[in-house]
Order: sequence, then structure tokens, then C-alpha cells
Amino acid sequence: MDIRRIDARIAVSPQIDPADIPAIKAAGYSAIINNRPDGEEAGQPSGDAVRAAAEDAGLAYTSIPVTHAGFSHPQVAAMIDAMAQANGPVLAYCRSGTRSCNLWALAAAGLGEDQDALVGKGAEAGYDLNGLRPLMDAVAPDRGDQHQ
Repeated sequence: MDIRRIDARIAVSPQIDPADIPAIKAAGYSAIINNRPDGEEAGQPSGDAVRAAAEDAGLAYTSIPVTHAGFSHPQVAAMIDAMAQANGPVLAYCRSGTRSCNLWALAAAGLGEDQDALVGKGAEAGYDLNGLRPLMDAVAPDRGDQHQ
């Protein structure tokens, strides 16, 4: 597993396997967020298989699939909710970790977190969030109303 810590609340990872769940729990994660749609790639574990393993281990599991079509406000809201409901650190995953990092950044921007700090956290984990700034602007509190 290639778990990349963003901050104390969240880390992101490429695709996980149900067999990874004990190590994820042992690493201190309390919740898993799946940002990958089923069937995206041949041989990938199904979300239901990961969900079953996570729940059997006592971890919360949320599915917020992000396709290559991009991000939507309902996905950002679902990420905010999933993070808020977690009783500890969260591991979000997709094919490479990029969509999970991007969705986390949009959720954090939606909560009003400083965008420069978000870009910095992403960079420290190996993700370039600069191209996401227009979307972060769009979801940031009070910013959307200024452009209308």
C-alpha cells in the first residue's frame, strides 16, 4: 500500500484490497472513503468487497465514486459529511489517490480552509492541486455569490 498522509485527519491511497484492511486499521484509520467507481479497471476489488472487510473490522465505509467526468457539488458535500462523521483519521482511495486528494481539497475549501495551505498539503503528499484552484474558489464559502 502507498498511503500518503495529507494531515492528521486524512490520508489518500491508490486502490486498496480487502486484505489490506487489517493493516489500515492497525495504522489507526477509523474510516475508509472509496472514490473509485466499480468496474473502472479489470481485476479491481469491488467496493462491496472492501466495504464488507472494512465493516467486519469495525471501520466506517463510505462510497463517493468520482468518474473521469469530474467533480460535482453533491460529491463535495458527501466528502464533507463522511469526514465529519468519522471518529478518527480517514483513508480515502481511488485508482491512484489523485481523485481522493482532489475531492478532499474541494471539501476542505468548501469548509473555508485556506487554499494555499491546501495546495501545500497536497504538494507534500505528492499531488499538484494548483489546477484545482478555480474549483476550490467555486465551492469556497461566500465566494460563489461574489461572481454572480
